[in-house]
Amino acid sequence: MKLSLRLISAILLSFMLLTSTVMGPVKVEARVCETRSQKFKGPCVSENNCANVCQTEGFPDGDCNGILRRCYCNSPC
Repeated sequence: MKLSLRLISAILLSFMLLTSTVMGPVKVEARVCETRSQKFKGPCVSENNCANVCQTEGFPDGDCNGILRRCYCNSPC
């Protein structure tokens, strides 16, 4: 029994539609640029404190990074 090209095409199209609705849309995130904080002093222990200092420097967010636990301010590139 030979499957027709139309039947194979219909099955393939149905499969593609099903998988695209199950997987959902692809979320693309913007790149983030990091700059070491100029005002933060000492080792970075609190992420919230780092973020607050970065906001005073004009950045939207900040994180503690690295072995020496420095405060780095984040901004979209």
